Amino acid sequence: MWTWFYRLASPPHVYRTAALLTPWFMTAAAVAIGYGLIDGLVFAPPDYQQGDAYRIIYVHVPSAWMSLFCYTAMATAGAIGLIWRIKMAHAVAAATAPIGASFTLLALLTGSLWGKPMWGTYWAWDPRLTSELILLFLYIGVMSLRPAFEEPDRGDRAAALLAVVGVVNVPIIHFSVVWWNSLHQGATIVKLDKPSIELSMLWPLLSMGFGFMCFYGAVLCIRLRGEVLNRERRAGWVREAMKS
Repeated sequence: MWTWFYRLASPPHVYRTAALLTPWFMTAAAVAIGYGLIDGLVFAPPDYQQGDAYRIIYVHVPSAWMSLFCYTAMATAGAIGLIWRIKMAHAVAAATAPIGASFTLLALLTGSLWGKPMWGTYWAWDPRLTSELILLFLYIGVMSLRPAFEEPDRGDRAAALLAVVGVVNVPIIHFSVVWWNSLHQGATIVKLDKPSIELSMLWPLLSMGFGFMCFYGAVLCIRLRGEVLNRERRAGWVREAMKS
């Protein structure tokens, strides 16, 4: 029953699987993002209050979603590495960190561009913005800890521990607009009631979210292959793979 799980601990299996999945993820990402951008930027109606300025959500919102998703994935992989001592889990965490940091930075930048015309300022120490900035610092901390140790195993464990501890920030980001007074608008899609957004605006947004997730999958597979080769560079199967 758990054979598939333990096969993920095999570097050659992970390397080959990542190679097989990359084109599928990349194709799905291109289709979903292409549809989302065209439908969202061209065919979706303007917002009755924000006009066309709201269209930045088609990049900002999926980026924010992925910043949380990637951190959760990184922390989960780190926990698996700590508990079961699966080195490939640490490799997944290492490959995910720069991708998640990029999504977080993109979410902060696009949020600032939206905030200037809506709030009159590029930055406000709002609970949502501040907690998202802390998330970026956590990503940077995880990426900095791993190479700070001479022994790779110790670096992996230290980075995984920080990722697991820092995951408490994920629900804080999500619920910050509920727990505190916030300039940031509340949830319009992920909530108990039905989404409070026009369907013609919602579908391209969901398509962009799916596309960003597939893009993460493709980039993760590419980075993971490089991470596996770096960690297993002295193994015989790597020399054989390089020859083929």
